[in-house]
Amino acid sequence: MAHGHFREGTSGQALRLYRDLADWYPLLTPVGDYAEGAAYYRRLFETHAQKPPRTLLDLGSGGGHNAAHLKGTLACTLVDISPDMLALSRRLNPECEHIEGDMRSIRLGRCFDGVLVHDAICYMASRTDLAAAIATAFEHTAPGGVAVFQPDFVSEAFEPGTEFGGSDRGGRGLRYVEWRSVPDAAIDSYVSDMVYVLKDEHGVVEMVHDRHVMGLFPRAVWLEMIARAGFEPLTLAFEHGSYSKTGCEVFLGRRALSNNGA
Repeated sequence: MAHGHFREGTSGQALRLYRDLADWYPLLTPVGDYAEGAAYYRRLFETHAQKPPRTLLDLGSGGGHNAAHLKGTLACTLVDISPDMLALSRRLNPECEHIEGDMRSIRLGRCFDGVLVHDAICYMASRTDLAAAIATAFEHTAPGGVAVFQPDFVSEAFEPGTEFGGSDRGGRGLRYVEWRSVPDAAIDSYVSDMVYVLKDEHGVVEMVHDRHVMGLFPRAVWLEMIARAGFEPLTLAFEHGSYSKTGCEVFLGRRALSNNGA
């Protein structure tokens, strides 16, 4: 599931995963699990950018797990809306620049060779919010650069279902169950109900429920919005050997070197 940006549940309250439970996040999705995906993103930037990429903006960077694998070759600037997740990332990536901000509206006044909007883009649960996030990516992509968008699903490939996982570390453990469903009244969205079972170093067990409302858009909408922002749009299959979801796609926006495409 997506982790990393818009942090409100259906009640308007901040999701606990990105607030008081942020320190448990590395047990939900360990940093090592991001190595293969990050290597794929690096290949996309190197293949599709019109000059060797040196700088990266990570919008909705969450705990900084992608940056942990990308910072060796890219100077990374990490933006997230959650101060608790940024604090987690700063401990993991002290050499990276961290900025608190909303991917729909932040403007840094500078451009990057690559912009990564990992699965935090899923928290854009309306077409207005999605268009705003893509516009932010365009504003920060240098001429000749590339933006990468990684939704969990396009609507053509979505299937309701469940997943589970978790890990142990430092005497603590976390297990989760995720239920994905589309409520009858939903438009361009689905619901991910997440239940976390947390066991602390003293053996005390707690259960927590978060309801994540996620965007769900057709492939054509993604391509149209990326083009409308000013990019040349492209869609590719997400190449990840251990990725459990089928039909997952990654969207690219390539920015021309100049207004006339030269």
